[in-house]
Amino acid sequence: VEIKLGEKSMQHCEATFKGAGGLTLYYQSWHPTAPAKAVLGMVHGLGSHSGLFSNIVQVLVPQGYAVYGFDLRGHGRSPGQRGYINRWLEFRQDLDSFWQLISSQNQALPCFVLGHSLGAIITLDYALYYPKNLAGIITMAPALDPVGVSPVKLKIGRILSRTVPRFTLNTGIPQNAGSRDTSIVAAYTNDPLRHTKGTARLVTEFLQATQWIESHLDVLQIPVLILHGTADPVALPAGSRRLFEHIQLMDKEHREYAGAFHDLHNEINAPIVTRDITNWLDRQVNQEYLCCQLSLLT
Repeated sequence: VEIKLGEKSMQHCEATFKGAGGLTLYYQSWHPTAPAKAVLGMVHGLGSHSGLFSNIVQVLVPQGYAVYGFDLRGHGRSPGQRGYINRWLEFRQDLDSFWQLISSQNQALPCFVLGHSLGAIITLDYALYYPKNLAGIITMAPALDPVGVSPVKLKIGRILSRTVPRFTLNTGIPQNAGSRDTSIVAAYTNDPLRHTKGTARLVTEFLQATQWIESHLDVLQIPVLILHGTADPVALPAGSRRLFEHIQLMDKEHREYAGAFHDLHNEINAPIVTRDITNWLDRQVNQEYLCCQLSLLT
């Protein structure tokens, strides 16, 4: 489907792919009409879905980037119990299958991944396991400990994970924790694809994954851009600050946005956030191009 965007246009595609265990997962992509210069894959957060990143899509695609997003299992248009996984490995394998799809459709192009909240944790985990697959990563409000979920609910999740892993609780995170834009909050409330569910097994798998990631950050060797709002009540900004400090490589950048809430891509300052994302991607693409040219000369 061709979408008109001012004087520019883009191609929008919807399809499915097979994730871990053969589960059929939904994805969509947006492409510039001219050949793309790079690709950005997006991984959404808990209760969200791939259709909530239009501010990023509308900026990046006219700048020559192809953008892909998929709905995590148990989210959006993908099947599965809302907010449930058997093992964290399912998230990693789902993203790997998605990445193989992206790579096969965009051969020879640098591929970056942006993860938001829970999606940022999935992204960091994947980058540590498969660094050669990525040109760089962007973590937006990564849900590293401490998180804004009630400690009581986290404790209940730990207790029930072994005996009743599918036990479901409401996360208790209010709709307005994501954005100060009242129109966005209203859209969230009326969005049938969003949910506020978390399961006992997801709690324990998430906590184990974040602990493993934090203990291995010193070996991360691909460029990283870290974005966080200073007033984020869901994933506290201290997590991003610690993330930046523990990453040892030189090509890392950390930006905070004063007063911003959790969903930076849908905040009132989203134009500034998307500008920073675009500028960082442009620098990375230009550096990669220069490296390729130098290698041809040597």
